[in-house]
Amino acid sequence: MTKYDIAVIGGGPAGITLAKMLGKKKKIVIIRPEPHSMIYCAMPYAIGGVIENKKTLKKDGLVTDAGAELLRNTVTNVDFKKKKLTFSDDSKIRYEKLVIATGATPFIPPIPGNDLAGATGFKTEEDLNKIDTLVRAGLKKAVVVGAGAIGIELALALNSKNVTVDLVDMGESVLPHLVDLDMAEELTAEIIRAGINLHLNSKVTTLIGKTNVEQVILDNGHIIHFDPADTCSDEEGQKINSSLVVFATGMRPTTAFVHNTDLKIGKDGIIINNKMETNIPDVYAVGDCTQFTSGIMGEVISGKLATNAVPMAKVLGFNLLGQQRTYPGFYNGAATKAGKYFVGATGLPEKMAQKAGFEVVCGYSEVTTQFPIMPNAKKMSLKLIADRKTLRLLGAQIVSEEPVADRTDLLTFAIQLEKTIDTLTRLSYSAQPYQSFYPAANGIVLAAEDILKKVAAN
Repeated sequence: MTKYDIAVIGGGPAGITLAKMLGKKKKIVIIRPEPHSMIYCAMPYAIGGVIENKKTLKKDGLVTDAGAELLRNTVTNVDFKKKKLTFSDDSKIRYEKLVIATGATPFIPPIPGNDLAGATGFKTEEDLNKIDTLVRAGLKKAVVVGAGAIGIELALALNSKNVTVDLVDMGESVLPHLVDLDMAEELTAEIIRAGINLHLNSKVTTLIGKTNVEQVILDNGHIIHFDPADTCSDEEGQKINSSLVVFATGMRPTTAFVHNTDLKIGKDGIIINNKMETNIPDVYAVGDCTQFTSGIMGEVISGKLATNAVPMAKVLGFNLLGQQRTYPGFYNGAATKAGKYFVGATGLPEKMAQKAGFEVVCGYSEVTTQFPIMPNAKKMSLKLIADRKTLRLLGAQIVSEEPVADRTDLLTFAIQLEKTIDTLTRLSYSAQPYQSFYPAANGIVLAAEDILKKVAAN
């Protein structure tokens, strides 16, 4: 039976990061059941035809070229005492240290009809190929449940392929976990302008059909119908399912294979400390399969992003090499695109900050992405969220017609360093006609100054 210094269950961003860090220094194996590791956030753009499907598949060389071994198999049993893994083909390996990095799977609500043909999540290579096949076969209508980043990107991708799309969300606005209602108005208008049928404050309660989904029932009584006359044919001329309901309603940690063990698991995943250690010696967990805390509040918060999984893996990787690093928690800086608008957000949204007990004050600015005199200047709106008592920056949101990831990252760093609003007013910045607003003003500084004015007025 082969024994490894480190066995990593999961070949996503965290697993690949560990392979790169440790592959030439430890005997390490990366275990995954999937044919390929996916670039999940690129999948909607494959559906929309922006990139080829194969571009969403990561190369195995990311693991093997780093010196790690790649094992394609499914773990069915973990013996923590004997430090042994058993696979679906009954083969076994031993390990000295174990890392669980199994990620998360799409949450399919436990509603009647969720097992009908056409109802699916959207994360795996199989999901991508299934939806792509339908689109290529002439799919006419789809329902996307969940108006988060992936839901919106997928809905717009399908729409670009002449598919009639209904987008359903329980929230009062789109991107409800990313931006506040006041920052979502233009995004909502853009989605509707694209021709998508948007159903906010709505919940899917039932899917009805014999074998395929024929009706989607919402809690307000509205019924979304699929026309039985709308049929699809594959490349061989065979008729295939012509209805599609995609659930993009969040993720659940992939932990079922360790549920009946001594490993402590919370509602949002495997419980870890700031060194990625679990309650079992020599067993660690990183990424979407874990439960951890906000770097702002110190309370448990969801952080299922690749941009969280990678730094978590780096903390663990350095520690396994003898360092003593800790992970500060989730700040959840994220970016997406809704039609012509680029969206970035970080930290706490306004309502979440209020719920956490902060007395919130918000500041706003509106500038252009270039000097206003330039021919291609686009509007950029920015919102800062702060604690009124301490003026600590808690969150930020940006909506623009040009990319905003760099500004979002800058504001995430300010939150990480617990910077205050008055510090942001002293931000030293650059300016150039094609790349910024006028030198006399900066969007971040203006929004910070807006907060100081409001605090001074009260």
